This record gives sequence, C-alpha cells and structure tokens, in this order.
Amino acid sequence: MRAYCGHELGNLEAFALQHFDTPTPGEGELLISVEATALGFVDQLVMRGLYQIKPPTPFVPGGEVVGTVEAVGPGVLGFVPGQRIAAWQFGGGLAEMTIVRQDHAVPVPADLEPAAAASLLLDYLTAYYGLFDRGGLKPGQLVLVTGASGGVGAAAVRLASAASVSVIGLASSDEKREMVSRAGASLVIDYRNENWREELKRAHPSGVDMVFDPVGGGLFEPCFRSLAKRGRHLVVGFASRDSIPSLPANLPLLKSGELVGVDARYLWETDPVRVRQVLSIVLRLSTMRLRRSLM
Repeated sequence: MRAYCGHELGNLEAFALQHFDTPTPGEGELLISVEATALGFVDQLVMRGLYQIKPPTPFVPGGEVVGTVEAVGPGVLGFVPGQRIAAWQFGGGLAEMTIVRQDHAVPVPADLEPAAAASLLLDYLTAYYGLFDRGGLKPGQLVLVTGASGGVGAAAVRLASAASVSVIGLASSDEKREMVSRAGASLVIDYRNENWREELKRAHPSGVDMVFDPVGGGLFEPCFRSLAKRGRHLVVGFASRDSIPSLPANLPLLKSGELVGVDARYLWETDPVRVRQVLSIVLRLSTMRLRRSLM
C-alpha cells in the first residue's frame, strides 16, 4: 500500500509517498481502506514539529479518517467488513489502508458522503465538547465566537444556533462575515474595527454568557471583558499565532467569571466512550442539517 509519510518533523520536504506492507489489525483494532481524510490546523502543526505532542517517526499525517472496514482483529465487537466507519486518531489517514482502534470508531450514516463525514470530526467534536460539556451552554443564552469563519469557529456557530442559542460572530472580511451569518449568527462584527466592542455593547449591554475562543491573541482580553456576570470564556486554541495571551487576575473576580480550557485531545485520551457519543451525535445531526435536537 501507499502512504504519505515523513521521517523528520519540521521539514515538509521530508514527507513523500512511500510503499509499505499492508498492516494486520491486532487486538481490538480494525483495518480500513481509507476513503477520505480531512487535514486541518493540528495536522500542519504536527508535521512542522510545533504541536505540544511530537509523534515518533516515520509519521503518516491525517487524523480525521473515514473508510470501509476490510478486516477486524481479535476481540472486535460491533464492526464487520464492508462497514463504513469514521475515527479521529493521531495520524495515519494519508494512506490507502490504516489501522483504527475500535474504541475510537463510529459508524457513518449511509447517506453521508465520506468527505463530508471526515470534515466534521475534529472541529465539531471540539465545538460540541466545548459548548455543551465544558461550557454548559443552554438554550436562550448568548455566545460570542471568535474566528467564526474558521473550521472550529464555524462549527461552534452552527451547533450553538441549532440549539436555540443566540450567536455573535467575529470575522474580518465581508465574505467571511456573510458566511458566518449564513451559518446562523444573529450578529457578525468586524473585529478589525478598533471600536468593535462598542457595537457589541450597543446590541447587548449586559454582555455575553459565553466566549468560544479558538483565536486568542489580541482578542483574548477584550472578549473576556465582554462577558456578563458569571460568564465563561472557553480557551479553545491560539490560531492567531501571537504570543500566548495573559489576563489580569482581577477580571475574573470582577466578572465572577470563569476561564475554561477545552482540550479535545484530553477527552480522546481519557473518555473514548464520550468521544464516540459526541461523534455519533454530530454525524447524525449532519444528516438532519443540524436540526434543533442537540440537547
């Protein structure tokens, strides 16, 4: 089989198509023929050696994988050859065949295309886990989403609006703001305007119940200051690539507010059952066009 493999992190030229023997699934594992693999922000960080975890080499990128089961290892229950499954794992997807652990796999609805299913996995898992598991978001609340036109930001906009939550999105260009509006945001603000918080205050003087923040950088403190009393600021990532932001310690006190970390990788490592539950919900909802049935 062929796989796109690298023998050195940090050097993209070290990655190339190579030939390997087809692997054999072990205890609790599935061998799948890969139909689609989604690549995102995390993948390029890993390949460049900039992610907080550096996998051993040789390394095959691509963690959001959809494919058809070709063979099952000993002890596998609930999966059979010919079944289409999806899994989020740490690499392996840019190959004709790959091994997937059964406790990381979920069935894919028959009417969902492989590419669509793969594109949902990490962004929607992170958004759902952040909004509802870590954030406790409830219908009728108000959430501010930074990077609302990006992958995980757009997922948060769609999931929150589908759960009867009012969404404010921050985005830069006209094209991006239009996309965020179509995704379900009731208000979209250009954060490049130095007075963007004034626009937010005019629309919502009491502040927002939650900030979903995959951007960080210079937006971090102004967004926290935009919280209502007892609000929650979800720290999802630092896509701005600026230095890691800090926050004056008196602000959580004044707001009675919370900073909440959202790490989908931690969920994946510690609670695979919940990961499968969330992925099953997301894949099912995607076939229903995210009807209001999240909670």
